[in-house]
Amino acid sequence: MTRVRIDLFASLDGYASTTDRTPENPMGEDWGRLTAAYAATRTFRARVLGDTSGAGTTGLDDSHAAAHFEGIGAEIMGAAMFGLHAFPDDPDWRGWWGDRPPFGTPVYVLTHTAPRPSIPMEGGTTFHFRSTAVEDVLAEATDAAGGLDVRVGGGVRTARDFLRAGLVDDLHVMIAPILLGRGTRLWDDLRGLELTHAARTEVSESGTIHVTFTRQDPS
Repeated sequence: MTRVRIDLFASLDGYASTTDRTPENPMGEDWGRLTAAYAATRTFRARVLGDTSGAGTTGLDDSHAAAHFEGIGAEIMGAAMFGLHAFPDDPDWRGWWGDRPPFGTPVYVLTHTAPRPSIPMEGGTTFHFRSTAVEDVLAEATDAAGGLDVRVGGGVRTARDFLRAGLVDDLHVMIAPILLGRGTRLWDDLRGLELTHAARTEVSESGTIHVTFTRQDPS
């Protein structure tokens, strides 16, 4: 059965995105600190950077990084994650990931600039652009996933839209041991999530806190 999954990053004070984003630094100046443990893993280096040397950390951080890529049949992301906020008028913009993005599935990009033509890429990724309600996009992505899971890749505003709509089965948050004091807050308006989803916390060797919420069987 298809499940809807989200993986996010957050700071100890609850911020899941950074500020001071520019076209030259689209993720913001604090993004490297927020994602350092994930970016150091063997899985990230292999799956995103194409590093087959075996370099990178293992342990709990790497286990969660590997799980992020397993069993995904379709992806949903916001316009900013695709880069349309930085390149809104560039008809040749094809995302941040080069000719072979690390998805390998249909990817549905939520954007007010749709309709736009789909973009097929190497490795099985095809970007589709939609401006419909999140429930409608999820239905299309679920059908495309063919029984595998749908991952809502971000950014945080898109993820929060799905969380507030009650559409997420599995949420995993990597909480970095840092204080940002600015950015977009993750937990606002999500009161009671632990009542519908079983919560679990683990602390990795890097000091990162892995918090998971898994939807409970109502029976």
